[in-house]
Amino acid sequence: MTHLAFDGGQSALRLRVVASGAVVQGPGHTHGSNSPQATLDAVRLTAERAGLSAGTGGPVDVAALGLTGFPQHPPTARTLAAGIAEILQAAEVRLTQDMVTAHAGALPDGYGVVVAAGTGLVCLAVDRDGSWHKLDGHGYLFGDAGSAFAIGRAGYVAVQRARDGRGPSTSLADTALDPINLYSSPTVVDDVARFAPAVLRAAADGDLVAQSIFSAAVADIAETITTAVERLTGDGQVPVACVGGLFAGAGEQLTEPLQAALPRRANLTEAAGNCLDGAERLATEPPGPYADLLVIHRGADR
Repeated sequence: MTHLAFDGGQSALRLRVVASGAVVQGPGHTHGSNSPQATLDAVRLTAERAGLSAGTGGPVDVAALGLTGFPQHPPTARTLAAGIAEILQAAEVRLTQDMVTAHAGALPDGYGVVVAAGTGLVCLAVDRDGSWHKLDGHGYLFGDAGSAFAIGRAGYVAVQRARDGRGPSTSLADTALDPINLYSSPTVVDDVARFAPAVLRAAADGDLVAQSIFSAAVADIAETITTAVERLTGDGQVPVACVGGLFAGAGEQLTEPLQAALPRRANLTEAAGNCLDGAERLATEPPGPYADLLVIHRGADR
């Protein structure tokens, strides 16, 4: 029996063979190339690297995938799940958004709020009865408030304002990069997000402009978490796990002011695991509270 867990992010598609724990990587999701065929190609290549192409690694019983590029159109998602099942020769494919695998990995009890912040930002609240609420995750143009992209973009705006003399001086303007050159980059979203660590460092060093950007990001994340907590029934404490590259890189610089900005019910909790752990959980256990968030394709019986 073989169970496979996939975590499809913007930097890489990671595959874990559950029985052995072996992990291999393939190409990640790229903005502007969000086609099912690109996802299928990435799954095929990653499976080949794991020795699983055309079923050569043995029968695949269940493959669970959490994808940044999960199709929002249900028929497209079902078609994608069927295509993945064919590539892997899998009896069952469980396909979902990466926010679901983040939640399943971070909160083993399946109850509470998980906010995943990296290049983008998305939040998922799951109640004890299995009802769920998604907040933000609307992309870099219309959402992702408090994300690395949002911080990086605000930083580059401050750079241009300072260089023009329209805004206050800031150490951020010392960057050698001309942000205008990023317009032609095919990876502009990721490029802008990569400026976020420089903004956080400048804020820690006392730069007032960077501190203002950082404070705005904290307020945006706190607003999202507060709204998520309020969606859950009852008045008891709600576990809130913060995952993703932004939190991993910033650490207490971000979590301390964030906790102070949250309501009493919100209890920041260390994540039990990551997205890949969550995908493994979905591949090896009943769907539980995530049943309505999965697209499940079952192949022919062996």
